[in-house]
Amino acid sequence: MEEKRGIFGKIRDRLSRSRENVAQKVDQLVHSYRSLEDDFFDELADVLILADVGVAATEKVIAELKARVKRERTDDPERARALLRDILKEQIRSKRPPLAWPMVMLIVGVNGVGKTTTIGKLAARFKAAQHSVILCAADTFRAAASEQLAIWAERAGVPIVRHTEGADPAAVVYDAITSAKAHGAELLIVDTAGRLHNKAALMDELSKIRRILARDYPQADIRTMLVLDATTGQNGLAQAKAFLDTAQVNGIVLTKLDGTAKGGIVIAIQQTLGLPVWYVGVGEGLDDLEPFDADAFVDAIF
Repeated sequence: MEEKRGIFGKIRDRLSRSRENVAQKVDQLVHSYRSLEDDFFDELADVLILADVGVAATEKVIAELKARVKRERTDDPERARALLRDILKEQIRSKRPPLAWPMVMLIVGVNGVGKTTTIGKLAARFKAAQHSVILCAADTFRAAASEQLAIWAERAGVPIVRHTEGADPAAVVYDAITSAKAHGAELLIVDTAGRLHNKAALMDELSKIRRILARDYPQADIRTMLVLDATTGQNGLAQAKAFLDTAQVNGIVLTKLDGTAKGGIVIAIQQTLGLPVWYVGVGEGLDDLEPFDADAFVDAIF
């Protein structure tokens, strides 16, 4: 099984900006009201929206909070805060499917979100857990993409399959599958193009890669993971929606979570995109990628 690491301490340390933005404002709100007036809920909604939770998700949270407050017949702002934490945990709690070998991680996302870095961190994480890993540089359209991935492969201590710039990505994937089979690799991580000349071309390229995987590696468990940059907030969600139309995305990797004061984007992602967050990046180090834990995340924020 994948090693369960001590996520709470690292997450709490790295989410100081979000904690200062959210927890301190909620504390101020709680201490400024003696009872649960309409203005209390209105101001709480403003705090959540400013934390990038998003309008629709905030309305859902506030509606649930009002319902629970009514059921408990409480008028205590402190109790409302505790209920808020429970609601947020419930709304973003999800399970990653159990690991199955061999596995292919198809990594998608726009350029600049930290896709290459994420692949290197995933490789290092699974290698540290004693799994054999191979990287595939199938982003042949962006200049120096394969060279950058090769640097991360060296840092993680895993082999990489790559062709020259401009090569057919599907051909690179085919060779990577051949290598994975030959070496009995448990995990093949595939980097894909973050942007082509149009959406149709991107869809065609991803579809071709998936067809090759299905045809030549049918025994593999294929998981498509969309990488999002937490610091881009709601703009990142708009970008992500394009990939939902072009790729069969299973889960989210949220990068640069330590660099934003708006950690509420985690809630917005799961509410807006309907996808679970599987991993979060909380730093620049090779080991700064953690499995997402909803309870630890909300506790760290508050």
